[in-house]
Amino acid sequence: MSDFRFDLVRDGHTAVLTLDHGKANEMGRDQLAAFEGLIEDLAASDVRALITTSRRVSRRGTPIFIAGANVTERGGWTRDEVAAHVRYQRRTLARLRRLPLFHVAVVNGVALGWGTEYLITCDYRIAAEQAVFGLPETGLGILPGAGGSSELATLIGLPQAMRLGMTGERISAAEAARIGLVQEVTADVDAGLARAHELAAMVAKKSPTAISAFKTAALGCVGLAPADREELEAQAYEHCLDSGEAAIGRENFAAIRKGEAPPWGSRKPFTS
Repeated sequence: MSDFRFDLVRDGHTAVLTLDHGKANEMGRDQLAAFEGLIEDLAASDVRALITTSRRVSRRGTPIFIAGANVTERGGWTRDEVAAHVRYQRRTLARLRRLPLFHVAVVNGVALGWGTEYLITCDYRIAAEQAVFGLPETGLGILPGAGGSSELATLIGLPQAMRLGMTGERISAAEAARIGLVQEVTADVDAGLARAHELAAMVAKKSPTAISAFKTAALGCVGLAPADREELEAQAYEHCLDSGEAAIGRENFAAIRKGEAPPWGSRKPFTS
């Protein structure tokens, strides 16, 4: 078991994950092992919103979100060891993507390779003006293997995914917003975090079961035929009825209209 730990701070129903490790927040074996534990803890908790960010700055003063995978640790690995490791990181990020909570990234500085792919795990993405994104992997004789080749196109469309993956071009926060890789751009990381906390506060008032059901249905409907999408939505809705959360909402409708949070029950995750 690795001694690596993330800086995770709870504030009510919101958790803030601040990345600050290694030379440049690179992701390797230790970080993946820590992510596995983090995913288990968050899935079993009452956290309704997760914010991932970084205040890391290089010796040259360059802000860093995630500079990429820890490629140097792979020196001496066999072909099968590398393949197994990349499958492991792909599975880990896929599990993070499906956590039954609202996940927001606040990106400040360099987000290359794994840093750009990490955004696929998020439900909403905010970039500080200094943020820079890119997928350099094809220039290293590999391809983006943590979701960049399989999932990124669902966020930004196939032509833009082709552009980033095949050219390795680095893009600014403004360009990332234009193509849909991020949804908002703020002046700096503090403004981005303030906005993320604003969104998290809204989520914290909502039914944790309804949040889970909505996210599972929304993600699960991607790629399905219309009739299958309708059926999945119906099942998710009925899960809210069966859990009792819909009744709580009806009983507290007046208070909810005033902006108050009713006494929701514990999260009952919906599985499709």
